Amino acid sequence: MAAAAGGYADLLKAPHAARLLAGTLVGRLPNATGPIAVVLFTRAEGGSYSLAGALVAAYGVANAVGQPLLGRAVDLYGQPRVQLPSAVVSALGMALLALCGIEPLFLAYAAVVVAGLFTPPLEGGLRALWPSVLGREDRVHRAYAMDAVAQEVMFTVGPLLVTLLVALWSPAAAMLVINVLGVLGALSVVLSRPSRDWRSAPREAHWLGALRSPGLLALLGAFFFVGLALGSITVSGVAYADDHGREAVYGWLMAALGLGALFGGVLYGARRWAGAPERRLAVLVGLLALCYLPLTLTPGVAAMTALAALSGVFLAPVLACAFIVVDRHAPRGTVTEAFSWLVTTFGVGAAAGTAVAGPVVELRGTTAGFAVAGAGGIAALLVLLATHRVLAVPPRPAQHAEDVERVSENDRNGAVEPGFSTRRQA
Repeated sequence: MAAAAGGYADLLKAPHAARLLAGTLVGRLPNATGPIAVVLFTRAEGGSYSLAGALVAAYGVANAVGQPLLGRAVDLYGQPRVQLPSAVVSALGMALLALCGIEPLFLAYAAVVVAGLFTPPLEGGLRALWPSVLGREDRVHRAYAMDAVAQEVMFTVGPLLVTLLVALWSPAAAMLVINVLGVLGALSVVLSRPSRDWRSAPREAHWLGALRSPGLLALLGAFFFVGLALGSITVSGVAYADDHGREAVYGWLMAALGLGALFGGVLYGARRWAGAPERRLAVLVGLLALCYLPLTLTPGVAAMTALAALSGVFLAPVLACAFIVVDRHAPRGTVTEAFSWLVTTFGVGAAAGTAVAGPVVELRGTTAGFAVAGAGGIAALLVLLATHRVLAVPPRPAQHAEDVERVSENDRNGAVEPGFSTRRQA
């Protein structure tokens, strides 16, 4: 653990690295806390849980549509021209909801759709920047692991921040503050030199964009089921808490899952990994599925909390390894779009998991709900195994390898400062 923490600290000492990571995490707070903020606001305005769920669903669908489109725009036009304007428009959408309330309904739906559709693809943008900031392949791979760990921290701290702001002021004020912070985070990123200098590699014009890569499609297929598994756990966890008569139990389970993922991500980033990441990803997904299966035992609260922590141990390593695979299989000039597709697919899978687990829990009970998570993990593994030949040989060198080679060449020619990408649009 100490070695991993020291390795991450070494990465953050690189010029701009700490600022980019912090700015991205703060910029993503509105997206990480959007669903809970909308639910709390809707209930405070007198709306039903059904209306809250419908608004959250509209936000999620719009977000799933917008992420890859904005990711493609970043690849075409650069980060500052897309990230900051989209962050402002998304914040204005949430501000409209906060100021106008849930009546009339069409205006409330329009507000959340705008907020979701224009959520800036900061997550994919950060991963596109790591090669130009960190240079060496091993440092970039470790940054992907650090990124996965940081996500767990954000998704733990974000909801706590929302509930604190609601307690101090109101749900409307919480939405406004969170979205102002989001814009400031995006502003911090796009004003940094790596973001301003970054340009995507020249790309072949194709309407499918990143989706023309068979390897990327195989990965997205697997990650739909990883998301499904995680989404089903959130619903089954609520059912388990209800069975044990304490709402706080759900919070313990989710906190334990996040803690397990944090622990696994730190350990994964503590060492260098040899061999093809595609093969390693299949092993990690298999272990993730294996750790989901004991949840079906549904023992007492203490033991179930431990099982929840175990179920999260391989989540961050799976994400970190998947980031490397995306980088290797994304067609040239589509890296931000490709990462955005991974985010979208994972989110759609999570939504499908909640939709599937609900009826399963009602018809067959909590144990069956947790079985959906195990089935999702196994399905993800089967997709990777069935497509192993497609994933075995990336169609071209990894994006970061191209970046580092280009930076090194320009450094030898005295064209740029070390550590900054010189990619230009086609």
